[in-house]
Amino acid sequence: PLSRRFLTSKEQFHAYLRAGGEEEEEEKEGRKEEEQVSSAQSEPPAKRAKAEEPGHDGESQGGAGEEEKERPEKKRARGQNKSRPCMKPNCYEQSRLCPSVTQGCAGRCPFGPRCRFLHDVSQYLAAKPADLGGRCVLFDTFGHCPYGVTCRFGRAHLGDGHRNLVNAALARQWEGKLLVRNGLSKELQQRLRKRKVAFGKAEEFLRGLRGGKGGRASGGSAEGGPNCTAPQEGLGDSPSSRGAEGAPSIPTLGPLTDEDVTKLRPCEKKKLEIQGKLYLAPLTTCGNLPFRRVCKRFGADVTCGEMAVCTNLLQGQSSEWALLKRHHTEDIFGVQLEGAFPDTMTKCAELLNRTIDVDFVDINVGCPIDLVYKKGGGCALMTRSNKFEQIVRGMNSVLDVPLTVKIRTGVQEKVNVAHKIIPRIREWGAAMVTLHGRSREQRYTRSADWDYIAECARIASPMPLFGNGDILSYEDANRAMQMGVSGIMIARQVPVGALIKPWLFTEIKEQRHWDISSSERFDILKDFTNYGLEHWGSDTQGVEKTRKFLLEWLSFLCRYIPVGLLEHLPQRINERPPYYLGRDYLETLMASQNVDDWIKISELLLGPVPPSFTFLPKHKANSYR
Repeated sequence: PLSRRFLTSKEQFHAYLRAGGEEEEEEKEGRKEEEQVSSAQSEPPAKRAKAEEPGHDGESQGGAGEEEKERPEKKRARGQNKSRPCMKPNCYEQSRLCPSVTQGCAGRCPFGPRCRFLHDVSQYLAAKPADLGGRCVLFDTFGHCPYGVTCRFGRAHLGDGHRNLVNAALARQWEGKLLVRNGLSKELQQRLRKRKVAFGKAEEFLRGLRGGKGGRASGGSAEGGPNCTAPQEGLGDSPSSRGAEGAPSIPTLGPLTDEDVTKLRPCEKKKLEIQGKLYLAPLTTCGNLPFRRVCKRFGADVTCGEMAVCTNLLQGQSSEWALLKRHHTEDIFGVQLEGAFPDTMTKCAELLNRTIDVDFVDINVGCPIDLVYKKGGGCALMTRSNKFEQIVRGMNSVLDVPLTVKIRTGVQEKVNVAHKIIPRIREWGAAMVTLHGRSREQRYTRSADWDYIAECARIASPMPLFGNGDILSYEDANRAMQMGVSGIMIARQVPVGALIKPWLFTEIKEQRHWDISSSERFDILKDFTNYGLEHWGSDTQGVEKTRKFLLEWLSFLCRYIPVGLLEHLPQRINERPPYYLGRDYLETLMASQNVDDWIKISELLLGPVPPSFTFLPKHKANSYR
């Protein structure tokens, strides 16, 4: 699909990058003459034949001698790099400054002489790495940098005697505003760790299961039915709906309302009105808050946090609760939970219902990875219908917000079962279903089956069904909407969608192909790093965490082929981009599949990497050369 004049060989591609983009005119002319001969060999081992002609393994067995030699090269790396090296900069941990000094209360360190961090600012500054720039995004945005002398852009806001300066006028504009919600308080974390949190509604549902009522203890129905005409017994001020000390499970700040004492019936729940909207899928690792802010700026209507494991949330793990954080610009936001059993999933749903602010909760029944599947979660729930029903009914009974479910076509590649499960999901009480048009065995390969998605959309009616898979241009989105789905989810890996081009939301809404320049793409990366420094911090730990997630994202971004280089629009899905030279050096650098070049881009934004820095992408398919 690429214009022939941009194609090159792997050796010429990397030689061009090593030379910094400086080539003599005669070398360019010579390269153009060689392109016609070498263009057939210039692509990495492609998946094109496999993607376009699945299942025709025995068609061309003649001349197998040459093909057998190429087979080792065609073998793709799959799965995750599970033995990745630790990328945490441990060399900086030896001389960290105590947080009490950063916050201006050095004399009140809670650990006293037992504190293992430094309290001498001069000693800390002697070992601190050099600043990365003269402007601090936190100081420029909020008028105050909470990281003080530990900030890697400290000279922008440090005065005499290393005093942290404050722009009072700018700081007043943000005073009292909550920018990020859904944090985990220390008090709640301690209660979770000591198992002192009461789950009255969940226990009531689980007692119904143990009493032989099956999965229909108190789940209700999405369409109303008897539950909408008769009040439910045992609700309201009953002890089971109260906390450990008899306090209501719902916060009671302000005037008392009916919702404080009366449980909502299914027909009275808040409706999820997102038909026809663009839904950014929950993306593990890369779907973090800074990335969602980038997508939101380009037109994403609905966002969802990364997949969170319910057992980790119930244990109070800070890293898992961080996946639930919501930026104030995310006006329609949900969280996705993964679990295999009704007790943990129902308790987790009740916990989140009274502690965080979300518009919907999603159940992950589409995760294909072995770690989740072998424990009975993700796609495995499609084969465990009893547990699946109990989970949906249980979570629906304790939530005041809509419950949605994300599924695949099935587990085995040629055995679709989603059309049998969807009517039952509707009966169990789910407000919406998202269907990924691939099975677990297919993972993210082959093409999504949109004909099957259309069939399932008709079966699901009147419950909304969103389709997911192979959306890489506005033309793909238009074809998908013509299939009768309520909306489209723009997701992740192969096909990448939002990760390969977050401006896809703008293309869909404006119905155009955007020939975005390398400088505009670099500005997007700059925005991501600024959002990352706001979210993770501008000290060394925050800078390196931002770098880590930037590199993970760059491992997807390198697959994008600029519109101006294509002979035929749009870019084909499930194809490895060939080696090509872009219209300038930066465009070529962004097309590199080499980890060292991704690190080079990160250094343009976040300064030099720490000594002995290494990076390996989470997914093996992203580390091809």
